[in-house]
Amino acid sequence: MPILPIVLYNDAVLRRTAEPLASLTPEVETLIADMFQTMYEANGVGLAAPQIGRSVRLFVVDADVMVEDDPDAPRYGKRVFINPVITHAGPETVSFEEGCLSLPDLRETVARPDAITLRYRDGTFAEKTEPFAGWMSRVIQHELDHLDGILFIDRIGSFKRRLMGRKLEQIDQGLIQPGYAHVGRGNA
Repeated sequence: MPILPIVLYNDAVLRRTAEPLASLTPEVETLIADMFQTMYEANGVGLAAPQIGRSVRLFVVDADVMVEDDPDAPRYGKRVFINPVITHAGPETVSFEEGCLSLPDLRETVARPDAITLRYRDGTFAEKTEPFAGWMSRVIQHELDHLDGILFIDRIGSFKRRLMGRKLEQIDQGLIQPGYAHVGRGNA
């Protein structure tokens, strides 16, 4: 399984609305396996297809590492989400710091609903509807944003985003090297 290069800030694919997948083909199965390998290599907990240059509605998650110190937190293991849609979002929001493999060295606090209900197809292409809360809800929402051309920096205030301007320029100019395979200026 090859490690796929992760697309960095200002690549047009990160701003597109991704296309739904019609079926689970051998090529999609290979893509899923490669995405997990890429995510683990980059020490991520989620990876959306647009982040590896593929504009399809697919992301993978393995966020259990985020709760390994909490014996009461639910464990989800490796999960595949194809064509996901949030059908319900709870009224309570939680603010927490987020980062992104496509925006190396950037972190900022983002408010998101604490609980969601998600309709999606899993890694066997079976349709599911499932509630998620806490960490898993946050990771799913972050990755789902990628499928809609949204980055976490779009969910913060304009003042905080302006403060990030220099760092965003450095990423765009290839001056920040994230330590994993990537595509961007200075490394195309």
